[in-house]
Amino acid sequence: MSATSTPVPLERGESPARRAARRFLRHKLAVFGLVVVLVFVLVAILAPWVAPYDPIETSWTRIRKPPSWAHPLGTDENGRDVLSRMIWGARASLMAGVVSVLGAVLIGVPLGLLAGLVGGWVDAVLSRIADAMLSVPFLILAIALAAFLGPALENAMLAIAITASPVFVRLARGMALDIRSTDWVEAARALGNPPWRTALVHVLPNIIPPLLVQSTLAIAEAIIAEASLSFLGLGQQPPSPSWGSMLNSAQRFLDPAPWLAIAPGVAIFVVVLAFNLVGDGLRDALDPRADRK
Repeated sequence: MSATSTPVPLERGESPARRAARRFLRHKLAVFGLVVVLVFVLVAILAPWVAPYDPIETSWTRIRKPPSWAHPLGTDENGRDVLSRMIWGARASLMAGVVSVLGAVLIGVPLGLLAGLVGGWVDAVLSRIADAMLSVPFLILAIALAAFLGPALENAMLAIAITASPVFVRLARGMALDIRSTDWVEAARALGNPPWRTALVHVLPNIIPPLLVQSTLAIAEAIIAEASLSFLGLGQQPPSPSWGSMLNSAQRFLDPAPWLAIAPGVAIFVVVLAFNLVGDGLRDALDPRADRK
């Protein structure tokens, strides 16, 4: 557990959600990460109003201009304002991370619950498929799927979602195996509840905390994957901006215009670090063992 979190005594009558929120707020690094994430999300939402220039507007009179009052982050090889492209690129990068992980959850969790609750050959087949996908490095598999689907941000998000889903399959399956042998699940089955109702009403609510933690950490990984795919030309396509595609364009001008690579590189680093800090804080806040320490 992180050294920045401090177990606190339970208050009588306090709800689990309130207790988890209080633990999370005591985790200073996690709160800092959450603030950073919210700032980037707000900037992405307000991009049409806060971006000083059109992100795809070119100008041959301001090619590769260094940072100035008019262009705080400089301009790129086509005279486009880097700050405006950073702001609009936040939309693509954050959306890719969130949508990809949401897709992975929607794919992986039902399959994991099915494998854990049904068992037998269904469990064996789904588990072997998940293990086979997990045996391939995440980014390599995402690149292969994105190359097969074709260069587009939507295809990149689909590739990342498919690649990330085995993690959620194994997580949901493991939690379902632990929960299905409990007395209250056995009682639900004895009362004649169908398997789908047992999964939705009795199993799924109890695996939400670990799913929430894993999803937060997976968003950070998905943002890196989207940046990598866009860097390789398999994600966001020009002239629409994303942080990865901006790095791809900047690699040709590292010596004469280093500011082109610094801005998107720092943004990716900060956002990924912030999501990891939030995930670390959620893991500590939602850990039921903290009550016994």
